[in-house]
Amino acid sequence: MDLSLASLATGLLLLLIPLFFLRLLRTNLVHPTLIAAARMIVQLTLISIYLRYLFEWDLPWLNMLWVVVMAAIATHTTIERTSLPRSIVAVPAFAGFMIAAMVVGAFFLLLVLRLDNPFTARYFIPVMGILMGNMLGVNVLSLSTFYAGIRREQATYYYLLGNGATHFEACRPFLSEAVVKSFTPCIANMAVMGIVALPGTMIGQILGGSPADVAVKYQMMIVIITMSASMLSLVLALFLSARRAFDAWGRLTEA
Repeated sequence: MDLSLASLATGLLLLLIPLFFLRLLRTNLVHPTLIAAARMIVQLTLISIYLRYLFEWDLPWLNMLWVVVMAAIATHTTIERTSLPRSIVAVPAFAGFMIAAMVVGAFFLLLVLRLDNPFTARYFIPVMGILMGNMLGVNVLSLSTFYAGIRREQATYYYLLGNGATHFEACRPFLSEAVVKSFTPCIANMAVMGIVALPGTMIGQILGGSPADVAVKYQMMIVIITMSASMLSLVLALFLSARRAFDAWGRLTEA
């Protein structure tokens, strides 16, 4: 079932609820919320136009180019949100996004959906998009936690190194903390999915006319592939960035 412009405009009126309380509590978030909503509307409108042509053309090289653009934007956002030096984060984050998305995405498209052409725009672009979106949040939190922990507990880190620990052994407590903090929300959401929370993807499919059992199967796979890609991406980003952030003696240099 499609939504008319009038129905969409009516739905947008619900934003008045959070705006009212943000204004009432004097949070100074009214203006940022309005700007964010306007950006969302403009961006999604433009992307709907672009995707329409992308699906019509269905050119593998253009589809891949779009994924590269998504990874580049995700990398830029990661740098901004972590406030880490670009020289440390840029290449590792981009590599993490691209490698994880392509490995997990190819597995899903080829072995699960069993597509003859995994680069078909109607499947390739949405799958890569949902993977990138989930990897972004996890990567930002894990990178921020890891380097903040190293800076905060430098004495512990150097104590471990001084007592014969390898660089990995000295970093392991901080890596563990980063993974726990970034993945705990993912595990919690997965544990209550279907009882406390009905995911947006599944609801969207049902509202679009798909049978409930089909929507559930796809939702299960989406949860699995996003978690798998997120873990692979953050591990790559952490380990590759660590090669740039530490010198040959294990000293933290730039982060």
